[in-house]
Amino acid sequence: MESLNVYSALVVLFLTCGAAMATKEIDQIIKDNNCETKMALACVLETFTSIFETGSISNKCCGELVVLGKVCHSAFVKRTLENPLFKDLSPATIIAKSIQT
Repeated sequence: MESLNVYSALVVLFLTCGAAMATKEIDQIIKDNNCETKMALACVLETFTSIFETGSISNKCCGELVVLGKVCHSAFVKRTLENPLFKDLSPATIIAKSIQT
């Protein structure tokens, strides 16, 4: 349980302190860590729905999310929040849902 709290704190810290990080830098993190190859598309969509809309995540996709790792997960969330299509979303709500997922 303590590791979950540490992980949660790191995600919040990364997302809030990295507010000045440019999209280009986030894209480089994603590329450097091969983030786009670590999850099946079905699980990417399920995770996205769980965080940015309303839904839950299956055990299979949860396992893939764990393998994805916190660096990739945080980078994807941050990149999505910077997308103008999602400008009306509350970053605090998304961060909370991200941690919950």
